[in-house]
Amino acid sequence: MTTSITAPAPPDVADPVTATTPRTVVRPGILPAPGAKVWVSACPVSWLVPGRGVAVLLPGGAQAALFLLPNGMIYAVGNIDPYAGAGVISRGLTGDRAGEPTVASPLLKQVFSLRTGAALDDPGVALPTYAVRVQHGLVRLGVPHP
Repeated sequence: MTTSITAPAPPDVADPVTATTPRTVVRPGILPAPGAKVWVSACPVSWLVPGRGVAVLLPGGAQAALFLLPNGMIYAVGNIDPYAGAGVISRGLTGDRAGEPTVASPLLKQVFSLRTGAALDDPGVALPTYAVRVQHGLVRLGVPHP
């Protein structure tokens, strides 16, 4: 009697990130606020690297910074640094302060909450925040309907 063993299929080499690293469960970090939204496609979730940001161009020329944290949470805040006026928040350093997920601007090092957008050291300044959802492996941002 002959027994045949089938080798597992090789990983999809078209996406080296998912082929080499296990993925955590991805969860939106900000739930949608009430009101009509236009859901803008940002990128496939497989393109996100935990702890790094991605800049997203929104309708009307606005910019968002999209972050996948190591715990699987996804957040989206405005990409324009309110202190420097430059589109650099997506290049910021992620971290946390007392359990609050944060991003620090790479230019002047101000720290913002990824949940609320508020500057942690200056309560009068905040980044806009955007609702996030993942549908069929695609990250979408909820932009208020004009």
